[in-house]
Amino acid sequence: MDQVIEETFWEGCGKSFVMILLSEIGDKTFFIAAVMAMRNPRSSVLLGAMLALGAMTVLSAVMGWAAPNLISKQLTHIAATGLFFFFGFKSLWEGYQMKSTEEAWAELQEVEQELGSTLGGFEDTKKNTGTMRRKLSRLVSPIVAECCVITFLAEWGDRSQLATIGLAAQSDVLGVIIGGICGHFICSGGAVIGGRRIADKISEKAIVLCGGFLFVLFGLHSLLTGE
Repeated sequence: MDQVIEETFWEGCGKSFVMILLSEIGDKTFFIAAVMAMRNPRSSVLLGAMLALGAMTVLSAVMGWAAPNLISKQLTHIAATGLFFFFGFKSLWEGYQMKSTEEAWAELQEVEQELGSTLGGFEDTKKNTGTMRRKLSRLVSPIVAECCVITFLAEWGDRSQLATIGLAAQSDVLGVIIGGICGHFICSGGAVIGGRRIADKISEKAIVLCGGFLFVLFGLHSLLTGE
């Protein structure tokens, strides 16, 4: 029994870790951390990003864990399998249409433009999302609070969040959480340390294609193993 539990834990942890790595490198939250780290202390940006991504991972995993208790296991299994195939084929199609590293730089420039009004300081953005940031600023520094809120809002509804829900519905929830947080830490840490250099060297097309194949494999595994 203990061996089965341990195996399901490491399976969930491994799947979540690899899924996050292939989903988040070159994603919007990756470049948010990279851009903010260029003008703010790296440790504060990394802390803010990890607070948001850690909370999102736990929330998503709990939602996935609770789904079988609220919906029949059969429907949950079908939904999770369909989710994997959907994101898999969607990523493969997006990767097929990409051109080398141009998409990565386009994403970076888009994030820089979107954050242009917020990187000037915490006070300038209070009018837009002031309530949440003011509450957080009482607990942490304004930079940490700002990065946390921006990252959380950018990650909400992202494919990695939905995929985490699907994984937690079928795998060990603790393993999914730990694997996901570790994956986010590596991605965010890389973005904070050298996001621009990474964007210049990586092929987002290859990463997106690999992520698509991974989701398809998750879907096939779910389809073959059953509920």
